[in-house]
Parts: sequence; C-alpha cells; structure tokens
Amino acid sequence: MPIEVEKKYRLNRKQLLMINRRLREVGAVKHELELEENTIYRGGRLDLGGCALRVRRVGKRAILTFKQRLPTASTIKHQREEETEVAKPDVLNNILEALGYKAALVYEKRRRRWHLGRAEIALDELPFGLFMEIEAPEKEIIRVEKLVGAEKLPAVIETYPTLTARFGREHNGVIAARFAKSTRKRSGRKAKKT
Repeated sequence: MPIEVEKKYRLNRKQLLMINRRLREVGAVKHELELEENTIYRGGRLDLGGCALRVRRVGKRAILTFKQRLPTASTIKHQREEETEVAKPDVLNNILEALGYKAALVYEKRRRRWHLGRAEIALDELPFGLFMEIEAPEKEIIRVEKLVGAEKLPAVIETYPTLTARFGREHNGVIAARFAKSTRKRSGRKAKKT
C-alpha cells in the first residue's frame, strides 16, 4: 500500500519569492509550470470521511487518485494514495456517476514542481492562496524545510478540498474554486513557454 508523506505550508508572495530563490541556490531541479483541474467526488464509502476520490487533469493527461488519511497528531500527514493514469477522463466521469459518485468540488491549481534529493517540493497557487508542499520521508522533509528556510512557517493541516469547500462558490450543486478565464488562458501559455 503506497503511503504519501507530506507537509503543507501557506505562503505569502514574499515567502514564495524567498523559497524560489532558496531552491535555486541549493540546486533544486525546476520543472514546468502546470495548470491543473481537480475534481473531487462524493458518494458511497467516500461520504464516511477520511477518503477522497479525485480526477486530476493536467494538459491532456488525467490521473485518478484514491486517498485515505491515516491518523496522526503530526503536522506531517500520512495517507494511503493509489493512482492510475486515465485515457478517457470524460468516460471515467460517466462511469463514476453511473456507480453513484457525484462531482462535489472542483479546484484549479497552478503548480511548479521542484526536486531536491529525495523530496518533491510543489509551489502551488490556488484561487484562495499560495502554498508549498514537501513530499518525502519525514527526515527528508525536515532537512529540506531547513534548506529552504521554511522550518518556522506554520503547517497547514487542511486539504485543498477542505479549503475549496470553505472558499469556493457553489454552482449547480458543485463547489468550485477557479481562476478567472483570462488568468487561466495566460497561465496555459506560460506553462508551454517554461
């Protein structure tokens, strides 16, 4: 059973610039900017809590993910994570709906991934804020946190779906947090240039 181990931080613009600078200084490998659309489904076992079913679209790719949060008192979260790439996400949506699952939340995210040692660092912009996630074994998270100057930043325990539920807008039974269309198009062009 694959376990995802990560820590999330809320950033302001100044902190984001500082983290970007530190990542370059310590030799982290920078990847292309991606614009994601994430759809979270509800229904069946998912309604019991602690589990999430997500379809993430990035460009022409789509990934189906099942997550199950494991209990911990730590600010570093541990969760079961099963993922598979999906060739036809629209067909998958039809199958999920036929099985009784319904799209409940949709959120967009601009993500820049960096790799440093065994860690993946994601710098995320969502319509409701800036965030950083460090995904790695716990000791590596603590090491990278110190390298980039993030050890004093407060951890965010809430998930992006939880934050979307709080800050998104409801439309036809789905809560969404989306960028303005003009910003979305501009981001897509940027993603291709970098």
